[in-house]
Amino acid sequence: MTPLEKLARLAAGWQTSPLNDEVLGAVRHATLDWFATTLPGTVRPPATLLAAGLLGAGAGNAVCYVTGARVSARAAAFINATASHTVEFDDIFRDGGYHPGSPTIAAALAVAQEIGATREEFDRAVIAGYEVGCRLAMALQPSHYEKWHITGTVGTMGAAVAGAMLLNCDSAGIANAIAIASSFAGGHQQNLQGQSMVKAMHPGHAADAGLLAAYAAAAGATGAPDSLDGAKGYAAATSIGTGNWEAAFEGAGDWTPITRMTVKIHGCCGHIFAALDALGSLQKQHGFGAGDIASIHVEGYGPTKDICDRPDPQIAQEARFSLQYCLAAQLVLGQVRLAAFEPDALANPEIRAIMPRITVERAEDLAAEYPRRRMARLHLTLTDGRSFSQFQPTRRGDPEQPIRLDELVAKYVELAGPVLPPGDLDHLRDVILQGETLPMDLPAKTAVA
Repeated sequence: MTPLEKLARLAAGWQTSPLNDEVLGAVRHATLDWFATTLPGTVRPPATLLAAGLLGAGAGNAVCYVTGARVSARAAAFINATASHTVEFDDIFRDGGYHPGSPTIAAALAVAQEIGATREEFDRAVIAGYEVGCRLAMALQPSHYEKWHITGTVGTMGAAVAGAMLLNCDSAGIANAIAIASSFAGGHQQNLQGQSMVKAMHPGHAADAGLLAAYAAAAGATGAPDSLDGAKGYAAATSIGTGNWEAAFEGAGDWTPITRMTVKIHGCCGHIFAALDALGSLQKQHGFGAGDIASIHVEGYGPTKDICDRPDPQIAQEARFSLQYCLAAQLVLGQVRLAAFEPDALANPEIRAIMPRITVERAEDLAAEYPRRRMARLHLTLTDGRSFSQFQPTRRGDPEQPIRLDELVAKYVELAGPVLPPGDLDHLRDVILQGETLPMDLPAKTAVA
């Protein structure tokens, strides 16, 4: 079988495979985490801009969570997935450097609402979408990420699988959906730089284009069987070689990726997390404060330097990708959550004063372990002359250091609480974690863009 056929068979297996407690809990936790990161994005651009334009118009039965309107599945998927990626709290499949939730759950939820699918059918579509997207990400990484935003690219295939599952495609139909989606997938790294809104729209496009591929496959359209691994296929076009398929299928059938997700506890780029955790550990050990910092030097893996070495960010989107800003904000504010990226924090002179004292370099030994290990070494000197170092081998929230369910619920309450009234917040949580129906309408939001 080709890699495409193997991926499609893995996905199709979730149409009937038993959902044990681990897998069912994982998909429900992923769905709650999706709403936690999506709802704050529904009151911010670019999702508000998209919903106000023609993208938010048109008849359908899928819910646009920005406006509450019923729109087409593709429109809802585009806008909701964009909202989900805006505040940088969406889940991570670490081994592929990929955020599967934003495009996959947005696509699955939109189609499920549109066709009136059951909760079980939705859950199975999400699991299958994660299975394919995460394994494909492992085949392409780490070289793919040098030029491509993998959530925008591979997310297209994950969304296509979720849509195809709900549209009752068999293994061959799912394979065609993936193959078609591989020609629709895009999202380059340059739009992750500077003052661009496009990064958040990458998973929006992925969800939309993935559904287009799923609808095409369900209608009988076909794609090339070697579209992923052929000499001119997706892997060859976007990474080194024709794909690391041995890595992609490691443990296939024994474990499924949705059970090995990283839950983000910092509201910034995940490539900064290990340094933030190291800094927090040193603060707990030695009790210093923001005013005590003479210098901080971080050794990280490739993207920590290449993407997150941003000494002077000017807007929230840049700050979320600035190691200098995020470490300084944690020192001053105590945490890097939504408040760290509000205008008053971005202009905070105490944060700005610390940032020039923070430097970052690529450490080749740490880079060699990426993407499967996300490590950092942090070296800190205080104004009294004392120096400390901390090696951080994992990130809090990673599979080796998972957060508890009550911590996930607390994240949901913190992020979604300013957007929904308390009663509705609790109801949505209960439907997601314990209910047997799809999450549908939300009441009028209490926050405004």
